[in-house]
Amino acid sequence: MKVIKFTTLITLALVVTVAFTGCRKRPEGVTRLPGYGTTGVAETAPGPPITPEKSGEITPSPLADPDLRKNWPRDREMFRMDTVHFDFDSSVVRNSEKSKVAAVADYLKANTQDAVEVEGHCDERGTEEYNRALGERRALALREELVRLGIDPMKVDTTSYGKDRPVSTGHNESAWKQNRRGEFLLETPPK
Repeated sequence: MKVIKFTTLITLALVVTVAFTGCRKRPEGVTRLPGYGTTGVAETAPGPPITPEKSGEITPSPLADPDLRKNWPRDREMFRMDTVHFDFDSSVVRNSEKSKVAAVADYLKANTQDAVEVEGHCDERGTEEYNRALGERRALALREELVRLGIDPMKVDTTSYGKDRPVSTGHNESAWKQNRRGEFLLETPPK
């Protein structure tokens, strides 16, 4: 009983000692920044707000009403050859795939009455929620690329299917590579 009390007392004393002495040490080899006081808060006036252009981020384009073209016929075959493939766990449009997006943009510029739906897809790895979000990021990345190429953002709808609609049902890298994609569906006004 005395040993347990003594061990507990020593452990408590050691924890308290480490906590107090560990907090008092100043970091070594750290260069102090001019304009910073002892509190670590800058003593200079705040600057202008950071805008997306200054931060390097892409400003997302406004989204179209999802019900606007819900009854428009969709043609999956028109842009079948322009399916864009993505790297694992990525929504970045690779340079090698940008010509496919450009072909879709060229068609839409020549056919201004039409619109396009972009579907984002993933491979089977990852949770359903994660893949649904990744598919959405992929569809939005393709949408932003179309907008960058001069397409009206209101003419581009997006949908994410995550891993629900695989092109290949295999369980290997070859199948997964085919399933990490963005597809374009032509939307034409009803006649």
